[in-house]
Amino acid sequence: MGGGAPVGGGDDGLDARVLVVMGVSGSGKSTVAATVADRLGWEFAEGDAMHPRANVDKMRAGTPLTDEDRWPWLDVVADWIRDHLDSGRPGVVTCSALKRSYRDVLRAPGVVFVHVAGDGALIAARMSARSGHFMPTSLLDSQLATLEAPDSDEAHITVGADRTPDDEADEIVERLGLVAR
Repeated sequence: MGGGAPVGGGDDGLDARVLVVMGVSGSGKSTVAATVADRLGWEFAEGDAMHPRANVDKMRAGTPLTDEDRWPWLDVVADWIRDHLDSGRPGVVTCSALKRSYRDVLRAPGVVFVHVAGDGALIAARMSARSGHFMPTSLLDSQLATLEAPDSDEAHITVGADRTPDDEADEIVERLGLVAR
């Protein structure tokens, strides 16, 4: 799956860039993001760990989050991004970033969204097979209904979730012109 606004790294691929690996729960974004961060030697942060307890409890109970639930969480993720950009430290963070308005909170020069996109049946199967995650499979339909794929005017690439995390990470590093360590 291709797409996205053209982006490129600096000569060493380590310009003040932050990758926001986005997509619905179960798309594999955490595994792919951690793989990319490891390959690049960049700091990795799990956006789900930034959720307030009330959000986690709500999702664990099978209740979709509202925009009002998400704004404080998005502010925490945005602070992490700004801290990295301001200090010149590259990083990779996961965040569902399902709506453009959510991405607008996270967007800044040097931020590139990496949309891990996949078929609903594939993602549902992955969600059913995993254990220990607070997001139940029952919320997948609401996430898919909420998802607004990035537009051509947003700095992003889209990669297919139907391959191995290593293959997806290879594509991300190559397409963004980054240099693996």
